[in-house]
Amino acid sequence: QVLLVESGGELVQAGGSLRLSCAASGGTFSRYRMSWFRQAPGKEREFVATISWSGNRNYVDSVKGRFTISRDNANNTVYLQMNSLKPEDTAVYYCAAKLSSGGSWTDGFEYDTWGQGTQVTVSS
Repeated sequence: QVLLVESGGELVQAGGSLRLSCAASGGTFSRYRMSWFRQAPGKEREFVATISWSGNRNYVDSVKGRFTISRDNANNTVYLQMNSLKPEDTAVYYCAAKLSSGGSWTDGFEYDTWGQGTQVTVSS
């Protein structure tokens, strides 16, 4: 089972950009579907983006055209490039790994492993 460690979260002004990284270790990274979720204060965890082992991507509607998920299987890392950030993007961002091909990739309960989270704060 992989171990996940996120980094890259910080305070940024609205309209700015950030790139989050999630480094995986201890498993066969290329076999996992990798996703990003986020949780804002007082809100439920929300699916943000996912990328399959073959590179197929999907996003929640609110980030389409602004966020891009990518993966580097050689370096066991998944990224989330976030552009045109808005205050409503403020949240703790988590990466998650899912080994099985079945189930829903937007359902956090389907995932096998989670990182500790990284805080993204967008000021207006």
